[in-house]
Amino acid sequence: MSNSVERQSFSFFRNLRPNKARQFAVIGLGRFGRAVCETLHQSGYEVLGTDIDEKRVDDILIAGLAAHAIVIDSTNPLSLKEAGVFEFDTVIVSIGNYLQESIITTLNLKEAGVTNVIAKASSEVHAKLLQKVGADRVVLPEYEAGCNLAQTLVRPGLLESLDLDPEHSIVEIKVPESFYGKTILELQLRSDYGINVLAIGQSKNFDINPKPERRLQQDDVLVVIGNKRDLDRLPL
Repeated sequence: MSNSVERQSFSFFRNLRPNKARQFAVIGLGRFGRAVCETLHQSGYEVLGTDIDEKRVDDILIAGLAAHAIVIDSTNPLSLKEAGVFEFDTVIVSIGNYLQESIITTLNLKEAGVTNVIAKASSEVHAKLLQKVGADRVVLPEYEAGCNLAQTLVRPGLLESLDLDPEHSIVEIKVPESFYGKTILELQLRSDYGINVLAIGQSKNFDINPKPERRLQQDDVLVVIGNKRDLDRLPL
């Protein structure tokens, strides 16, 4: 569980106050890297975008999608050091279609001591190689997009999900029709489903830790936490 078909989300998770002191560098400014830059920049974070392609760097700067963007060859450790990439808290390597460059760049970052390196992979083999050279997290965007699409088809009430560990998640869901007009107490969510309600709200206004007497309305969104197997039993 974890935005054509898109899930409408009231973004409870993204409305939580972030730590704006964090800085990010994005290496590779194709569609994936550009989207990462844009989202982080619009969320108020300082972002450095880099690419070996001058046109992609110019496009990012013209569109105002990053605080800074420069042309560098990320397979050259000296270029990364001179650009200050090693000083960033988190570096996203989004050159997934160029396997050799992706692996060498990831290795350069980890050998330089970058704490958190997130790398895009184009295949499962690529993902395993990235893990071997030290990537802290590997993402397979096409696979994850496919999984998300399937979830929206079979569980349209699921808006967003955050996995805490392999067994537990926090999910944001539309209030099921069978819950309309009932209170949290009447629904007995903890005893019947084994889940706990963290918040109820509409749009950006959430009632955190709501009272048991809180009655659910049709347009409400529920944020709940629990075991994934229990969450799957909700009538979405």
